[in-house]
Amino acid sequence: MTRPFAIAVAPNGARRTKADHPALPMTAAELAGTAESALAAGAAMIHLHVRGADGGHVLDAGLYREAEAAIRAVTGDALVVQVTTEAVGRYTPAEQISLVDALRPESVSLALREIMPEGGESAGAALFERMEEWGTLHQIILYDAADVARLETLQRRGLLPEGPLAILPVMGRYSGTGAERAELDAYLAAGIARHAFMLCAFGPQEAAFMAAGAAHGGHARVGFENNLHLPDGSLATDNAAIVAATARQTMRPRATAEDLRRLWRTPANG
Repeated sequence: MTRPFAIAVAPNGARRTKADHPALPMTAAELAGTAESALAAGAAMIHLHVRGADGGHVLDAGLYREAEAAIRAVTGDALVVQVTTEAVGRYTPAEQISLVDALRPESVSLALREIMPEGGESAGAALFERMEEWGTLHQIILYDAADVARLETLQRRGLLPEGPLAILPVMGRYSGTGAERAELDAYLAAGIARHAFMLCAFGPQEAAFMAAGAAHGGHARVGFENNLHLPDGSLATDNAAIVAATARQTMRPRATAEDLRRLWRTPANG
């Protein structure tokens, strides 16, 4: 398979701190340094979480703008900069939508269950219409095979954009043993390959799952948000080391940020 393989770095997430790893980036300056090293290691995108004064996860437009400015200062347009609307049990769908409206970001990840809850899809559907107008590269987070089926039902109802979508199937959770092969098999059976999919796998087997996904035409999101270890089980020195290890898992050529932008704008041709 010769299609470019895109690697996104997810360097911090919403829950981990420097107590988990001293190289976990928390500030705008630390995120910029991580972005620069991850780009050199082969990343095409950075997936951002920002932290408040107490180190906790926040959906704050000002902090996102500060982080993006710091990253752009060292990487220019060489990385897709993606923000998240992850609720972490703290934010309502309306608050998540307000963040996206305030930022009009280059890219955003949104959990289907959070942004379009059962019976409350209309506000999320309207947000997707606005993002299509802005040109925002949206990526929809899915947590199991049932979410794949629901996503495609919402497409048929006209509540999500037509055509293949950029999706992030998640395997494993923060607690437990991490991703399991049965989860990937279920996603593949549900048809994730019909979409522009990028895998996310919790736990030390992250790289193996990225290689398996790459064999099916998928892409990879890796980093300290989900895993702290290299394929040999050793603790990674930093996020860039995980990106580099992921790049070695497939013979597909590395995707650039421009490759990823083209893929997500016209995923059927990716």
